[in-house]
Amino acid sequence: MSLTPTQKKQFRSIGHKLNPIITIAGNGLSENILLEADRALEDHELIKVKFAVGDRTIKKQLIQEMSQIVEAVIVQEIGNVALLYRAAQKPNPKLSNLLR
Repeated sequence: MSLTPTQKKQFRSIGHKLNPIITIAGNGLSENILLEADRALEDHELIKVKFAVGDRTIKKQLIQEMSQIVEAVIVQEIGNVALLYRAAQKPNPKLSNLLR
């Protein structure tokens, strides 16, 4: 799934106000982190993930790997933070960052 430039711009403006929900550090992508990311994407659709790993190339690999596993689109990467989007099957207006 790809996003149009207009959608990306809209999602970036929404994501600017969000705080990171998940922090990934030295242990990398564990099963629990991936399950939490999957749950967060289903609830919120648009989430920020912080990558607290030192190396830039490892960070890029982790972002790519995580987005593929949870089937999300990378909207933006700035510094140690990635903004991920995946449409929910049944969006909850009280939880979704896009519908609030």
